[in-house]
Amino acid sequence: MSVQEYLDKYMLSRKLEDAVNAAVRAKTPDPVLFISNHMRKSVQSVITKIKARQILDSRGIPTVEVDLFTNKGLFRASVPSGNSTAMYEALELRDGDKGVYLGNGVARAVRIINDKISEALVGMDPTLQSQIDQAMIDLDKTEKKGELGANAILAVSIAAAKAGAAEKEIPLYKHIADLSGKPTPMLPVPAFTVISGGKHAGNNLAIQEIMILPTGASRFEEALQMGSETYHHLKAVITEKYGAHDCNVGEDGGFAPNVSRQVFYVMDLLDFFREALDLVQEAISRTGHDEKIKIALDIAATNFCIGTRYDLDFKSPQKSGQNFKSAEDMIELYKELCSDYPVVSIHDPFDKEDWERIKHFSGLGICQVVGGDLLMSNTKRIERAITESACNALLLKANQVGTVTEVIEVVKQAKEAHWGVVTSHRCGETVDSFIADLSVGLAAGQIKAGAPCRGERLEKYNQLLRIEEELGEEAVYAGEDWKQ
Repeated sequence: MSVQEYLDKYMLSRKLEDAVNAAVRAKTPDPVLFISNHMRKSVQSVITKIKARQILDSRGIPTVEVDLFTNKGLFRASVPSGNSTAMYEALELRDGDKGVYLGNGVARAVRIINDKISEALVGMDPTLQSQIDQAMIDLDKTEKKGELGANAILAVSIAAAKAGAAEKEIPLYKHIADLSGKPTPMLPVPAFTVISGGKHAGNNLAIQEIMILPTGASRFEEALQMGSETYHHLKAVITEKYGAHDCNVGEDGGFAPNVSRQVFYVMDLLDFFREALDLVQEAISRTGHDEKIKIALDIAATNFCIGTRYDLDFKSPQKSGQNFKSAEDMIELYKELCSDYPVVSIHDPFDKEDWERIKHFSGLGICQVVGGDLLMSNTKRIERAITESACNALLLKANQVGTVTEVIEVVKQAKEAHWGVVTSHRCGETVDSFIADLSVGLAAGQIKAGAPCRGERLEKYNQLLRIEEELGEEAVYAGEDWKQ
């Protein structure tokens, strides 16, 4: 083939002429660079390669990371995981070999990505997110993604979303907003973990988290400042009361003091919770932002529910029976705490199958009631909760769903019911900041990403700072509209 025949076959002369004319019109000082970029943009992007590997999450447990390549570059994503997986959520694929990573390896998921998923997706347009996700769903053929693994599918789905945004030359959050049909991004109110307990910490606190919400901030940047200041004041409060040795942190970065060590087994339940909340209240007071910061509780009651009772001593090897409480006791406790403290949100106040108690408590209208373990981001569970008015907010965990497209649909389902949406991290996190862009793009209103401490948690908050800066005057912080 001659040079002219080659030029004619690929219409290179026409394409080069167009690029040169564009450079002239732009009066660019660097025509070579301009022409190079112009030619690159004229090529439609396709997925050219997908490569997965096993990495470690914030707990030192294996998880999946994916590099997705297009002719526009490399796009990386990794997925988190929780303490345990439940029967209603999409399934992680683990190797199960107890001799390697105690059975937690993800080598099978990695092989599935490198072989099956890669073969199915190479050549596809990364902007067509729903088609990419549907291709993986069709390849899996199971309801809960048990064949390929939700960890494998989600990692590829997120990487594809990042590639799609790059192809459209827009930020990831704007691409997600486009995919959802939501044109106006919004910065969420952060729910900072300040005290950790439950299965996330080795202290004697039964409930999983005490969080603060800077709903009175005017911008996300101010909210982050409030969260950081409260966190550091809390460290001082704990040190003064218990000593520096009680300033260790849990898996999400919250402090994990052993409250009321000396009298824990004989004290009244309400006093026990009050002491933990008093620590947080004192820290908030020291910041001077008392009226601008609210409190949220993640009870995670399923973790200490035994039959129909709740065991507040569930982490103690020596149980007195003093703190076994009925669901009615718990309702009275929550009512008092919401009355005496600025508690505006409670996550999973009862066992995940106790629909009647959750429905009753939600009907009291005293605070936002968030379904985490209750819903597990499962569309059928959400539909039931909407029908029965069992809660009024969704705790959105992307890895419980499995693909970006399905995550968007789950959020639409919740918002159509006028629920709040809390975009959530997991206890086993990575440095991927995807959920920050997700929360903004879907205008979720709330994000739960842990304490203002530990790199894998701060990466989400820092990404939100960058997004707010990029949006400039167009940035909207959820603030007092955090439940919308």
